[in-house]
Formats: sequence, structure tokens, C-alpha cells
Amino acid sequence: QVRLAESGGGWVQAGGSLRLSCRASISIFSISSLAWYRQAPGKQRELVANIGSTTAYADSVKGRFTISRDYANNTVYLQMNSLKPEDTAVYFCNVRFNRIDFWGQGTQVTVSS
Repeated sequence: QVRLAESGGGWVQAGGSLRLSCRASISIFSISSLAWYRQAPGKQRELVANIGSTTAYADSVKGRFTISRDYANNTVYLQMNSLKPEDTAVYFCNVRFNRIDFWGQGTQVTVSS
């Protein structure tokens, strides 16, 4: 079983920045794809950013968010800059390992206007 520990969420004013972290219980060398999702109240969970053989972002965050990984610490990051109120959501780390999806507990990000 893969365990994911998320941190870095919080409150920030519009235009501010936050960095989310997700540390995995296994080596991320074994994981071909890592991703961040988010879910706002009343909305479906959506893919925000993915990193594998390529890096991809939702159109709504392109140019503002950056996904990266630290192999030594088995951690994936999401750097979020120029935050907007519409970025407010619970953010979830996701990995696929042995054809099974594993999810973190989620971390709340609130952006005030």
C-alpha cells in the first residue's frame, strides 16, 4: 500500500503564493506518473497538473502553477503563484502504482479576494 502525506495548504490573499508538498511512502522512481487534483464545493474533482514522461497543466493554471519532484525525498511539489479566488479548493495528491490509484487526505487552499 502507498501512503501519501500532504502539506502546505492554507490561506492566502489573491496574488499570493503557496507550495504544496506530497511525500510518498515508496520510492517515486517506482511511480511513472504523479499528479495534483483539486475539488471545490459542489464541483467535480479536476486534474490540475501531472508529471511523468511529460508535464501537463490544466488551462486554468498554466503559467501560474509548476509541478516538480524530488527523488531523494520521495516528494512531489506544486508551486502555486498568482493565486486567484477561483483556485480555492481541497487539493489532493495522486499516484498510480501497479495499476492502482492512491490518494492523499487532501489539503485546503483558500484564496481571499
